[in-house]
Amino acid sequence: MKTVLRISIYLIVFVVVVGGAGTIGFVNTMNDVMSVYDKAAPALANVQVPKYDANKPTVAVLLANESTEVFDFLVPYEMFAMTEAYNVYGVAPDREIKSLTGGLDVVPHYSFDEMDAMLGKSPDIIVIPFMPILDEKKYAPVREWIRKNASAQTTLLSICNGAENLADTGLLNGKSAATHWGDIDRLMKQYPEVQWVKDRRFVPQGNIVSSAGLTSGIDATLYLISQQLGEDAAKKVAVEMNYPSYDYVKNPQIKPFTAGLSDITFILNNAYQWNKVKAGVLLYNGVDELDLSAAFDTYAASGTTTTLTVSSSNEPIVTKHGLSLVARYQIKSVPKLAKMIVVGADAESAVVKDINEWNDSGNSAKLLYLHREAADRFAMDPAFEDLAKQEDIGTARFAAKRLEYRATDHLRLEGRSFSFEAFCIPVLLGALSLLVSFFIDQRFIRRKKI
Repeated sequence: MKTVLRISIYLIVFVVVVGGAGTIGFVNTMNDVMSVYDKAAPALANVQVPKYDANKPTVAVLLANESTEVFDFLVPYEMFAMTEAYNVYGVAPDREIKSLTGGLDVVPHYSFDEMDAMLGKSPDIIVIPFMPILDEKKYAPVREWIRKNASAQTTLLSICNGAENLADTGLLNGKSAATHWGDIDRLMKQYPEVQWVKDRRFVPQGNIVSSAGLTSGIDATLYLISQQLGEDAAKKVAVEMNYPSYDYVKNPQIKPFTAGLSDITFILNNAYQWNKVKAGVLLYNGVDELDLSAAFDTYAASGTTTTLTVSSSNEPIVTKHGLSLVARYQIKSVPKLAKMIVVGADAESAVVKDINEWNDSGNSAKLLYLHREAADRFAMDPAFEDLAKQEDIGTARFAAKRLEYRATDHLRLEGRSFSFEAFCIPVLLGALSLLVSFFIDQRFIRRKKI
């Protein structure tokens, strides 16, 4: 009896100390990644909206009231805009500032009601990024608008776990669909009416196209462009993006990823990487959307880095294809940073004034020109390589896996093999739990007669 009690005490203390600390760390990391804009909004009266051309089909890329996955939103938005054949807009329940994961904040071009009134019909394409359903009341308008506009004349394109948002509407019932490899087993249980597919980058089903994880959304978007505008138009977009995996557009068959022992790096980073690198991301007029996504969806989503958006003023900045972004900090007021990430192959010449202001601000953070000498590379590649140097190779490899990025053979990953902090902290906590358990054992159990 005493032996059982002692073993139980050791196990309980271990779970409370190691598991409890890890749970708190993981929740804090998720809250950081999913944080929403909570400052007084700047004057938004002059926000630019791309001109509407009634002769072009319209693409509505959705934004939720709370948070929207940054890659899922930015990259399809840019790709459709690159064709110059579509009207492409960010659309949300209202015109208030909306947040993307990692802390990038966007001003919608139109509210749902405004788009309905402007078009007088459903959009030709609705892009459905992953939008976590955190607050039912806040999310409900998104579900209702998708259902309202789900006519046979409208193509629904879900990106990554946007398939969950689509399944939530009931529109996937009886149909096949793809989603992120890390969530598909959960969704199979939650939405058994959907025929979930594990071995495809994307799945076309009538007027619905669903993609697997993140970069699979590039393939799905290229596929849709090729179907509507022709393969030459799709290949042109892929070439301009330096996308290395166009073959998946023709043949989306893949060997599915599965969770493995090496993936524990991601969990430990999120749970025990408490001393996170604080990195600024400079927003400037004309910044490329895919380049921005490379910063947020690589660093912030790794569990190792807190990303803060920074600009030279509190006025909205306009991206290459007409999105209005709002920085949470200005150069003169940003907290102390470990580094300032500047994206874009032409950034050094494009933001000379901002960089001069940064250098004069007294902030000692290193300037990282992420895409310097990388004009001919896919935007994510330099981010994976820098993440390996900043953290470790294991973290960078899982970042690529999380993004469903399979063209990794050419990556030049240099750094430590694994995260010492992420592994050492739980080991130290485990040792502490043993000491606490030993004290309880000696003080209260060994002396007690049972």
